Amino acid sequence: MPLLNSIASPYADALLQVSDQRQEADLVAEQAKQILELWQASPELRDTMTSPVIEPDAKKGALVALFNDQVTPSLLNLMQLMADRQRISLLDAVLVRFLELFREQRGISLASVISATPLSEAQQDKLRAKVKAVAGTESVEFDLSVDPALIGGFVVSLGSQVIDASLAGQVRRLGLALAKAG
Repeated sequence: MPLLNSIASPYADALLQVSDQRQEADLVAEQAKQILELWQASPELRDTMTSPVIEPDAKKGALVALFNDQVTPSLLNLMQLMADRQRISLLDAVLVRFLELFREQRGISLASVISATPLSEAQQDKLRAKVKAVAGTESVEFDLSVDPALIGGFVVSLGSQVIDASLAGQVRRLGLALAKAG
């Protein structure tokens, strides 16, 4: 990953600088998240954009057709530049790095939350308040996912800290305690 980051970072840095200058960094961050979701959900889009057979001009045309009215000009320009330079296959890495830099600049922590069932807005708000207190930051974003194998509860990962408040985790800890005692 260090090589990937060394290639992605300059693009991400430039996007953050330009979007800050244009006072649209918050909007670009939201759009970057949406593009990442689309990129991950659509193998056809990814395969088309990363195909060495398709010319950069055709890729740029497709990007304009897809995103012209959907994203800021600075984000669209970045994607076209990456297509021109045969780097569009790194779009997800660039956008992930941009979001890391954006969060760092804004003092936003990112917590991964895996729950047994989807969390309601009220549950997310309650959990967000507790995570903010633990993290000591003013703002926390969640990367939410569902894993029914947890049986109940949730697991929160924030940096190197992991809080396992799942039923499966409690069962595992109980089993370890019994094995130790037995």
